[in-house]
Amino acid sequence: MNRDVTDEAGSKEMDTSTCMSPSHDHNPQNLPYVHKVGVPRRQNLLKQLTASVKETFFPGNPFRPFKGQSRLRKVVLALQAVFPIVSWGKDYNLARFKGDLIAGLTIASLCIPQDIGYAKLANLPPQNGLYTSFVPPLVYAFMGSSRDIAIGPVAVVSLLLGSLLQNEIDPVKDALEYRRLAFTATFFAGITQFTLGFFRLGFLIDFLSHAAIVGFMGGAAITIALQQLKGLLGISNFTRKTDIVSVMRSVWGTIHHGWNWQTMAIGISFLAFLLLAKYIGKKNKKLFWVPAIAPMVCVILSTFLVYITHADKHGVQIVRHIKKGINPPSFKKIYFTGKYFGKGFRIGVLSGMIGLTEAIAIGRTFAAVKDYHLDGNKEMVALGTMNVVGSMTSCYIATGSFSRSAVNFMAGCNTAMSNIVMSCVVFLTLEFMTSLFKYTPNAILASIIISAVVGLIDVEAVSLLWKIDKFDFVACMGAFFGVVFVSVEIGLLIAVSISFAKILLQVTRPRTALLGNLPGTAVYRNILQYPEAQKVPGILIVRVDSAIYFSNSNYIKERILRWLTDEEEQLKKKGLPAIQYLVVEMSPVTDIDTSGIHAFEELYRSLQKRNVQLLLANPGPVVVNKLHASKIATLIGESKIFLSVADAVRYVPKTEEP
Repeated sequence: MNRDVTDEAGSKEMDTSTCMSPSHDHNPQNLPYVHKVGVPRRQNLLKQLTASVKETFFPGNPFRPFKGQSRLRKVVLALQAVFPIVSWGKDYNLARFKGDLIAGLTIASLCIPQDIGYAKLANLPPQNGLYTSFVPPLVYAFMGSSRDIAIGPVAVVSLLLGSLLQNEIDPVKDALEYRRLAFTATFFAGITQFTLGFFRLGFLIDFLSHAAIVGFMGGAAITIALQQLKGLLGISNFTRKTDIVSVMRSVWGTIHHGWNWQTMAIGISFLAFLLLAKYIGKKNKKLFWVPAIAPMVCVILSTFLVYITHADKHGVQIVRHIKKGINPPSFKKIYFTGKYFGKGFRIGVLSGMIGLTEAIAIGRTFAAVKDYHLDGNKEMVALGTMNVVGSMTSCYIATGSFSRSAVNFMAGCNTAMSNIVMSCVVFLTLEFMTSLFKYTPNAILASIIISAVVGLIDVEAVSLLWKIDKFDFVACMGAFFGVVFVSVEIGLLIAVSISFAKILLQVTRPRTALLGNLPGTAVYRNILQYPEAQKVPGILIVRVDSAIYFSNSNYIKERILRWLTDEEEQLKKKGLPAIQYLVVEMSPVTDIDTSGIHAFEELYRSLQKRNVQLLLANPGPVVVNKLHASKIATLIGESKIFLSVADAVRYVPKTEEP
């Protein structure tokens, strides 16, 4: 779009100046006036660096509201910046609370059974899952800027944390040390998230592409569902590996002696009920509460069924015991030294980044729907703080849950107060109702988790990736198959690697295009996009669609020379005049470094040997400054740097004639 505007603007300026008689009087050849390319005044180096740092780390100028304010007002604004609840809390009323109360109660009914299941997914006691939906949501409600995110443990992070932790410590033989490592990982996950937000480094999470996230989430969903076959089928001895081959071998290896038909009957029947409820909620948005309360209904009914039939004595595995009471302190259990310190740090950073990516994506999605601004850096600080506090109160990594956030949104939440309501319900559960879950069958928890992760498999997004960008599709599939066939961490590594590979490929091999003239206009466009565009005899026009850096400068020079060689061969075969001028359209070139300058010097000398003159069209202010500072503008000739391609094509042949 910018390129079109630039060319059209250039042609309009040229046409307007043609009608101005003073321009003709000052031009000895009586030609239309040609605008010279402006050279902006060079800025102070300190100012340039300051502006660059400000744009990178403080693009929204967060200190703007503080200007010209009294000291008391600045204190209030600072409190509002750190604790958004101060801002929306002053206008809070009963009408808003009604919506938040309904939403909070709804997501609480969904989160309690999910928390117990996700804790098992992370190889932690069920109470740790409930702890994670008590303290972190309270912290987030005070510091978070999203109105719609529901905070708590999530399936993907639980699986990732569990698979990484069990590689270091056996969760059964050494449960205490395992929990200590989990708290350590949670602490460093929070530190990572807080640091990224505090130093405004949130742009780093954007390096994990959407395609890679889609593939990773889909693969994780399949892996999580496969892991639940243990509970769904009642298998006692199950592999700890997460790849599909090991899991299926473990499943089929126990088909004759390890499956429990009572467990299967309970699990499969209630899974069908959950999927039906999810289908009803998807078909009719007004019935969003049906899939929201379905998990709790399943827990109540199945628990009652097991209790009255004594199914636990016939091989049906049950939860048995959930520790009563709210979160005990765990600060002293965090490893700050020793051999597990480094392992906890590594696992925490990795898990924290995944949790952060998921939460920010969810927050931005609902903020866009409700049309309000979500400060990504504030979100990171809030998420980091709640996980640091959580690690000290027996919680594991919490983040935004997409399924619960969607229910929260559809239930009519207005503010983060819904998280406080949910937290209060979890508090009551921990204090008074944990004994009610004693006979809850593990099969139900497996069914709840399977029904929850089904939504993570986004077939439509994969189909769209195939249609739009095949490289993105490859990245998606690479992450997906890496998770499913190897492990969660390998799948994540593949996702990150492919994302970086795409960046490197685009940086080192930028697009270039041959331009032609659209008949009847002074506009020059890509001849592949506009087949009617005509090449100008004796002139080759090339556009570079990227900044020119050390990573791509040599490629761009060689690509331009290949364009020239190919064109000359075609002209020679047709018996047409050779190329005399090479015009490089530089509108998309936002920057150029010393390697790029040297590449243009080499290009200029190569063209001299071929008797081809180099012309530049519409370089930007940064590029122009560097061309003059390096004397390359003098080497090429300032008269050969033009405002537009139209100027170069129209005037250069005439002004160069003897």
